[in-house]
Amino acid sequence: MYRTILHSWLLSPILLGIAAIFASGAIAEESPTPAENPEIAESQTDEPTEEFVQVPNSNPEEIAQVPNSNNVNPLNEYTSETQTLSQVTSVNQLSDVQPTDWAFQALQSLVERYGCIAGYPDGTYKGNRALTRYEFAAGLNACLDQITELLGSATANLVTREDLALLQRLQEEFAAELAAIRGRVLALESRTAELEANQFSTTSKLSGEVIFQVGDTFGDRSLYNVAGGPNTDDSDDPTQTYFGYRARLNIDTSFTGEDLLRTRLEAKDIPNLSDVELNNTLMTRTGTDGTTDGFELDDLYYRFPLANGRAQVYVGARSLDLDDIQDPVTPFQSTGAGAGSRFGRYNPTTFRGPEGTGAAVKYAFNDKIRVNVGYLASDEDAPNANEERGIFNGSHTASAQVLFEPTDRIGIGLEYNRRYFREGDVNVSGGTGSFIANRPFGDSATTSDNLGVQVNWKVLNNLELGGWFGSTWAHQEQDGEDEATILNWAVTLAFPDALREGDLGGIVVGMPPKVVNHDINQLEDRDTSIHLEAFYRFQLNDYVGIIPGFYMVTDPDHNSNNDTTWVGTLRTQFRF
Repeated sequence: MYRTILHSWLLSPILLGIAAIFASGAIAEESPTPAENPEIAESQTDEPTEEFVQVPNSNPEEIAQVPNSNNVNPLNEYTSETQTLSQVTSVNQLSDVQPTDWAFQALQSLVERYGCIAGYPDGTYKGNRALTRYEFAAGLNACLDQITELLGSATANLVTREDLALLQRLQEEFAAELAAIRGRVLALESRTAELEANQFSTTSKLSGEVIFQVGDTFGDRSLYNVAGGPNTDDSDDPTQTYFGYRARLNIDTSFTGEDLLRTRLEAKDIPNLSDVELNNTLMTRTGTDGTTDGFELDDLYYRFPLANGRAQVYVGARSLDLDDIQDPVTPFQSTGAGAGSRFGRYNPTTFRGPEGTGAAVKYAFNDKIRVNVGYLASDEDAPNANEERGIFNGSHTASAQVLFEPTDRIGIGLEYNRRYFREGDVNVSGGTGSFIANRPFGDSATTSDNLGVQVNWKVLNNLELGGWFGSTWAHQEQDGEDEATILNWAVTLAFPDALREGDLGGIVVGMPPKVVNHDINQLEDRDTSIHLEAFYRFQLNDYVGIIPGFYMVTDPDHNSNNDTTWVGTLRTQFRF
C-alpha cells in the first residue's frame, strides 16, 4: 500500500509541475529589481575607466517597483518581491498566518517535520495582514518540493502515509492557486528558453552610439602661415553648412567577469574643416571629424586585472589610444558628449601621438595615487614587417603618467611621453595648433619629448575649474638636427548638472600648440592665437543628448594677418 501511494505521488502531474516550479530556484521567493544598463556616453563609445575627478556620465534611472493595488493579481505581488527570504523552522514564526483553520494546522505540522517554508527575515509575510491563498499556495509548493526530493532519495521512508494524504488534501483545496503559479512559471520558463535560444552571446554585450552633427564656420579662410602667404586663393567664407554623422557599435566581451575584450565597428562622415579649400587651419578641426568607407574596425583590445585588482593590463591590436591607457582629468574628453573642438578635449601633445597597437599597465597604489605606463606603436606600422616599420622601427610612443587625488574634489595628472614619427608620418601637435607646430621639420623623421600637467578642481557641486599646460621639445632625426620648442595651454570651466542631472556646460580658453623657439628663426610663430569655446549638453534622458556649441579662434595659425574664425556645431547623441 505504501509503495502504491509512493508511486502515485511520483507520477502525479500536479506534483511534477510543482517540482518544476521550484527547480527554477527562487522564482516564487525572490525576483531582482530591474535596472537599466548604464553607460554609453562615451563609455559605450570609449573604454570605461576609473573616473578621476571627472563629471560622471548620467546614471540610468532606476525603474521603481510598482506597488500592488486592489486590481493587481496577488500572485504578481508575491512573485515580484525583492527581499531575501530566510529559512524558518515553525509556522508560529510567521506572525501574519492566522491559526484559524485546518490548513494552518496541516502546514504547521509539515513545516516542523520537513522544514520546508521560508519567510522574510522579520518572520512575517509583508507586515500584519493575513496570509493570502496565493502565498499559502507558494508555501505549500515549498513543502511539495521538499517531500518530492525525499521521495526520490534514499530517505523516502521518512515521509509518512499520513503526510502524503495531508498533502493531497491541501493540493486539492488549493488546486486553482497552484495551477496559477504553475502557469506563470511555465510562461517564464518558456520566455527564458526563447531568450537563451536567440541571445547574441552568453559572454558579450552589444552597445552603441550615433551622432548627428550639423555645423558651419564663419569668417574668411586663413591665407597666411609662418612661411608667408597668401598660400591659396582668397575666398570669403568658403565653408557651407554640412550635416555629418558617426555611428559606433561596441561588442564588449568578458570571460571572467573582470576582464574586457572590446571590439568596435565605426562608420562616419564629418568634414575636416582644416582642409585648404575650407578654413586652411588646423585650429578649426572638430573632435569628431573623419571619413570611413562604410563600417571599419575601430577598436580591438583586451584588458584584464592583476595584483588583486590593483593593476589593469591592456593589450591592443588596433586603436588602443593614449587616452585609453592614460586618464584625462578634464570632464571634456568625450568626443560624443564633451568639447566640440579637437583642441578643447585635452592636452594634444600628451594625449595624442603614434598609437593603436601595444600594451600598458595601470596600477593603483591606493585610492589617491595611480601610475600608468605604456608603449604604443602606430596601428598602421605595427602589422607592417617592411624596413622602418613594425612595432619598434615605425612611429611609436612610450608614455608614463602619475595621477594624484588628494581629495575627492581635486585631481592632478603629470604626463611624460617620448614619441617617434617616421618620415611622412609626422603629427607632433596631434592635428591641432599651427601647421609648423604640427610638422616643425616638414616630413622628416622627428622625435619629441612631451611634458604635461593637468588639474581639475570641483569647487562646488555644479562648478569645476581645471586646465592643462604642455611643453614639447622636438628634434629633427633626418636631413638635419634642428630643434624646436612648442607650448600649449588651456583653462576650463565645467558646469555639471547645471540645469538638470546629466547636463554639462563647458567653457575652454586656451592657446593651441605654438612654436615659441626654432633653430630656424623664420619658422617661429610670431603671433598668438586664442581658442575660446563654449558648449552645453542638454541630457534629455539616459539615451539622448543635444549639444549646441561654438568656438572662435583669433589670429588663426598664430598669424595676425588671418581673420578670426568662428565654428558652430550642433550634435545630437543617441546611446543604446
